[in-house]
Amino acid sequence: MAAPPSSPVVLITGSSHGGIGYSLCETFAAKGCIVYASARRLETISSFTHPHIRPLIMDVTSDVSVHKAVEQIIEEAGRVDIVVANAGVPCHGPILDISIDDAQKALNTNVLGVLRLAQAVFPYMASRKRGTFITIGSVMGYNASPWAGMYAATKAAAHAITETLQMEAKALSPDIRVMLVVTGGVKSNIANNSTFVLPSTSLFQNYLPNIITRIQSSQTGPSMPTAEYAKGSSYGPI
Repeated sequence: MAAPPSSPVVLITGSSHGGIGYSLCETFAAKGCIVYASARRLETISSFTHPHIRPLIMDVTSDVSVHKAVEQIIEEAGRVDIVVANAGVPCHGPILDISIDDAQKALNTNVLGVLRLAQAVFPYMASRKRGTFITIGSVMGYNASPWAGMYAATKAAAHAITETLQMEAKALSPDIRVMLVVTGGVKSNIANNSTFVLPSTSLFQNYLPNIITRIQSSQTGPSMPTAEYAKGSSYGPI
């Protein structure tokens, strides 16, 4: 059954409980939107109670999964009005200690995940000549720092993709908007999801306390609660 015209259809990736995406889903739903809350595992998105939130399995590292999920939304709702590329994974530690496997995982989610999502939804937006695509970026994309360089690299790449898409989308329609939300410190579960372990062979053994402090820095001090962040981030798209 197609969504009513008065209710924007929103797709949000990385919607697991405890994160930015979860609060974004609740905020958009409270504004009257039909929200597809996506994540890789159903159990992480099963606690929503708002009737306008529809859990959706999507793995942004899989071409097949992304296209299948987007096609499901089109079949059920008839369109997608707002897409939020929020899914992301941490990648902490000294650059010299980041494994190629960990770097590839971060790039596949934080960078190629944005690209896959854009390539899946833009044909539908272009056919309607309207829509909004939002990338949840980070201040780290503009300001690399020790012990978080690989994460910063993924965000810088995601920013470049989004900013380029913003320019290219103008050729499709003036009513297709591409937005980049540059995020600072937000208290979420991203630090808890870190799998960082300093190798015994690391040249930076003496800096382990500093590295741990850096990993936890976004969750301490004046960091913003996810609900407050979501409220501010939802003003522009609707």
